[in-house]
Amino acid sequence: MEELRSAGRALAGRELRVMEVCGGQTHAILKNGLDALLPEGMKYLHGPGCPVCVTPGRYLDGAIALARAGATVCSFGDLWRVPSGRGGDLYGAKAEGCDVRMVGSPLEALEAAKREPGREVVFLAIGFETTAPANALALKKARAEGVDNFCEYASQFLVPPALRAICRGAGAGAGPDAILAAGHVCAVTGAGAYRQLAAELGKPVVVTGFSAAELLAGTAAAARLAAAGRAEVFNAYRRVVSEQGNPAGWGAAMEVFETCGREWRGLGWLDDSGLRIRKEFGAWDAEKKFADTLAGATKSAAGGDEKGCEAGKVLVGQMEPPECPLFGTACTPESPKGAPMVSPEGACAAYWWNGRGGGRG
Repeated sequence: MEELRSAGRALAGRELRVMEVCGGQTHAILKNGLDALLPEGMKYLHGPGCPVCVTPGRYLDGAIALARAGATVCSFGDLWRVPSGRGGDLYGAKAEGCDVRMVGSPLEALEAAKREPGREVVFLAIGFETTAPANALALKKARAEGVDNFCEYASQFLVPPALRAICRGAGAGAGPDAILAAGHVCAVTGAGAYRQLAAELGKPVVVTGFSAAELLAGTAAAARLAAAGRAEVFNAYRRVVSEQGNPAGWGAAMEVFETCGREWRGLGWLDDSGLRIRKEFGAWDAEKKFADTLAGATKSAAGGDEKGCEAGKVLVGQMEPPECPLFGTACTPESPKGAPMVSPEGACAAYWWNGRGGGRG
């Protein structure tokens, strides 16, 4: 705490808005009341949270269409109730009788395809950089073992382009002055992956973990760098994150995936902000294997959040969840209207479960 107070004094009365990227960090901040411990003039902004929160409604419409067309659709459970562009969700598709299954890994979905060779099994491969190596491994194994009834429907996101868009799109005095990068993402890509971003934005980026002590130390480091006018990367999570990250894991991911533009819920289309499956793995790419089904399902779909839901502003730190008119009334975890309330790591869910602004606590 003394380190944080000292960093606050170094700001000499200037305001400092610090954006944490990961929803796990948001939960830790609220659960431990870290926002109340900040020196005067400092404030946390809550960023994209998690890939579930930023998965666009159009993608969910495609996943539902695949299930309705007879494919076995496998995903992690946190995606099941995310609203699609046309108002449905995977939970509803399951209730209709579609074969939608909850799995714990892409390899589990691959095993299902091997056990049932007569069924087309599609794994919903979403995630930030953290999930890309495992999703790539499943596709490499499918190709090596000749499992031709397995494929992935990819919606992989890259965090730095989103942070760039958030910082550039914020109005004067509205965006973050410093960024707390998520330790689990950086464990894969390395702290070095953020050095160009920090220099380009002119803002410090601090890699940090998820405990209260780690977040406070990371926040103090961000304040100290900002006070000194240093747009640098500081690694405050060295017990997990190195400069290079996991070259073997990220290298394997890049054998299977390549950079592409992606649509982000709340941010829209961002160039070079995602990964798609390379053409060498086209036989295991749902976008190629089921091109007609997906084109028809996603052509006119958009949005995904109900009228009045301000999830888009929440996801980029422009609004705190309780400021949304639906929060805690029409929108709760039992009846979510936007993705940040659906996902356990979303900012709206974090406020609700930690009793903030009308949340349950």
